[in-house]
Parts: sequence; structure tokens; C-alpha cells
Amino acid sequence: MTEFFHMGGYGAYVWSAYGIALVILLINLIQARRCQRRVEKTLANRV
Repeated sequence: MTEFFHMGGYGAYVWSAYGIALVILLINLIQARRCQRRVEKTLANRV
């Protein structure tokens, strides 16, 4: 299992890339939800 996480010496690069990608995806999800709520409120106020 240790070798899996170490990945032949490239583990730090691989896992940091996964971490950065996960953070970016989460930020994207959060921003999309905020935008959707804002648009829904705007539409509700117009009706």
C-alpha cells in the first residue's frame, strides 16, 4: 500500500494534482450553485 501512495517517487506530484483538481471542481460546483440561487431569486422577484 505504501508503494501505491509513493507511486515510484512521483506520488507527491500525482496526489497534489488530484488535490488541486478536486479543489477546482468543488469551487466550480459551489459557484454554480450560488449563481443558480441568485438567478432563481431574481426570477422570483420579477414574477
